[in-house]
Amino acid sequence: MIESLVQPGSTFAPDIDFVINLVGGLVFFWGGLTVAMFFWLLWRYRYREGVKALYVTGNEPELKRWINIPHYLIILCDLAIIGFAVQTWYKVKQDIPPVDDEIRVVGQQWAWTFQHTGPDGKMGTDDDIKTADVLHVEVDKTYQFTLESRDVLHSFSVPIFRLKQDVIPGREIQGWFHPTVAGAFDIQCAEMCGIGHGIMAARIIVETPEQHAAWLAGAK
Repeated sequence: MIESLVQPGSTFAPDIDFVINLVGGLVFFWGGLTVAMFFWLLWRYRYREGVKALYVTGNEPELKRWINIPHYLIILCDLAIIGFAVQTWYKVKQDIPPVDDEIRVVGQQWAWTFQHTGPDGKMGTDDDIKTADVLHVEVDKTYQFTLESRDVLHSFSVPIFRLKQDVIPGREIQGWFHPTVAGAFDIQCAEMCGIGHGIMAARIIVETPEQHAAWLAGAK
């Protein structure tokens, strides 16, 4: 469902989409069933001439099962959601694959700045490349990113990657992504960070190896 609205563009995006679709599907099923039951009860126990109303205490076994059985089934659905969510969390946050390159992302009111490794492939050297509001990465490479904020709380969000990570002042927060689709996509700040929050947008350019090599040469 969600993948038809926002294209998945990273290796872990399908796993996150699955959990979102699972939650949405179960909520739709149980919500629809609840509404259908509600209207059926309205029709079944509507006022009719000569038919007396029933007094129900709620303790009758034959009636309680209409509550208990769905209750147990919903608990099973919750356990399934938790199981898949923990599995996805582990894949995204713990089971980090070998890293090919790294970037540094700095959020501030109201812009993103990025620090790329230069031709030597090492962060923190003289040939690092810094850009504002445009991040260049190569498709099918695994990147480790380090986030930091210069002022207030921000949130680094790349919808096509299904990536959203808060950027907290005074802390360096690391994560990773592996782009699978080339193109130009949105970067957002997903945390209210002040009056200019709505304009704190950037672009991520996912390039082929040839395009990325050409950009590196031109930027340097």
